[in-house]
Amino acid sequence: MTRPSPADQSAQRVPEPRKSTLPSLTGMRWMAALLVFGLHVHNFGYFGGEGQGFVSWGFDAGDTGVSFFFVLSGFVLMWSSRPRDKAVGFWRRRFARIYPVHLVTVLIALLMAYTMAPKMRPTGEEAAANLLLVHSWTYAWWQTLDPVSWSLACEAFFYLLFPALAWLLRRLPVRALTVLAVASVITVMALPWANTQFQLGWHIYSFPLARVPEFILGAASARLVLLGRWRGPGLEASLAVTLIGYFLAPRLGGATEHMAGTIIGFALLMPAAARADMNGEPSMWRHRVLVRLGELSFAFYMIHLLVLYAGARLFAASPHLPAVEAVAAAGVAFTVSLALAWVLYEGVERPCRRLLLKPLTPAPAAPAGAAEV
Repeated sequence: MTRPSPADQSAQRVPEPRKSTLPSLTGMRWMAALLVFGLHVHNFGYFGGEGQGFVSWGFDAGDTGVSFFFVLSGFVLMWSSRPRDKAVGFWRRRFARIYPVHLVTVLIALLMAYTMAPKMRPTGEEAAANLLLVHSWTYAWWQTLDPVSWSLACEAFFYLLFPALAWLLRRLPVRALTVLAVASVITVMALPWANTQFQLGWHIYSFPLARVPEFILGAASARLVLLGRWRGPGLEASLAVTLIGYFLAPRLGGATEHMAGTIIGFALLMPAAARADMNGEPSMWRHRVLVRLGELSFAFYMIHLLVLYAGARLFAASPHLPAVEAVAAAGVAFTVSLALAWVLYEGVERPCRRLLLKPLTPAPAAPAGAAEV
């Protein structure tokens, strides 16, 4: 590693500012979850004719909502971490954060598999891999039981890496952090191209190792913001770049290529939102309704596809309904998903987290860190 410049050394000595709880990023989490919901409504064929074309225009790149979650995960975890954090304590908090809801949705998926949806029925090995959150490492198993849980297998791998990554990022000079963030963006954009160009046949969309650059990008960006060395555009300009990339993404190809279209926007948007929250600048994402929905977004993400599967039993095939009926059917699915998300959040996620994180020995209260991931 090259010797850091005096400017970099000076930046490393600057104390980190008081950390905001990042309500804007919590609100953005809801929009990312909504994009994934819209994509799945599109895939289930609720709309027919021109309606399906409109939904395709709006949500064909909805899978990039998962990419947003991966970048956000790295950003928020780096933002809220402290140098004295222990790896075991970190892993315990992450387990308490995601596993109770995952376990409940697995049980719901199993109930559906043995009653109304036999195609969802897993083998013993598939079920075990899903429960251990390693099913995304085997392409044939990546959508076992609750299909969206493949992303949790990626997150579990990220969590395994994070203590070492955080240790490294705290020791990198600003220039190295910047190079790492840029390299992560380039990797995300180049992987789909290389996979196609050289006919590698990699299943990079769901493979945890291939999604690590998004996580690293978020963590490196957070570190730059904390050091006061982020030099990106403001919130409005970053949102404009994100929207342009989102609507251009379908022109790049399939789901694997979509993330290449939005990664620059996401790389700009999260630091811009964090700075807006830190500086008290205007942000529509801090609206209390959006923040509340953001709190429910993980549970919503985990339950919505099971609701859509259950609803599909009402149709002999893809419904392709006229516009009014399709909006009503999608609205019912959305309402049921949101209601169940509230039940999961209030009845499973929060109480289980409190139970699992009950201190074994008296310890200082955890700081208000950042938006939950």
